[in-house]
Amino acid sequence: MRIVGGERRGLTLRAPAGNATRPTADRARQALFDMLLHAPWGGRALLDGAHVLDAFAGTGALGLEALSRGAAFATFFDTNAAARAAIAANIDAARYETRTRLLKADAAHPPRAVTPCGIVFLDPPYADGLIPAALDGLTREGWIAHGTLIIAETAADAPSPAPDPLATRRFGAALVTLWRAP
Repeated sequence: MRIVGGERRGLTLRAPAGNATRPTADRARQALFDMLLHAPWGGRALLDGAHVLDAFAGTGALGLEALSRGAAFATFFDTNAAARAAIAANIDAARYETRTRLLKADAAHPPRAVTPCGIVFLDPPYADGLIPAALDGLTREGWIAHGTLIIAETAADAPSPAPDPLATRRFGAALVTLWRAP
């Protein structure tokens, strides 16, 4: 697993041992970021200077990819100690210590945000139905505001988490859905 584009392209990322995380594949991440840059509702301005939240971060690959491609700041949430250790190592390897914040936090019960994020990545364990609870908690605590771009990965056969998606893409057993917060 590696960062696939931007200033840190090719940087190998560490993943925690075991099955506690399910990192987004390089191919799927490349396709997702290509879509963000080239969709009619996307473009370079979407990432440039953005503050992003990588909730259920696992390895931090989505947030680190966003930083590599121009985001200004990324916050990472994970409750698993091994995942947070991997994320910390990946932040150090990418030399993004001053542009990141890593928290032991549950997306359904997050700390209060200082400012809303422009992009929120949600990639929780598939079978746990965590996206609705995370959306409620993140909105309540100010991480998600009107117009925030939300990108959620679910099992391909799961119901859509978005009432009106901008786009959906299937990657093997995964479905990525993108929408703007109302």
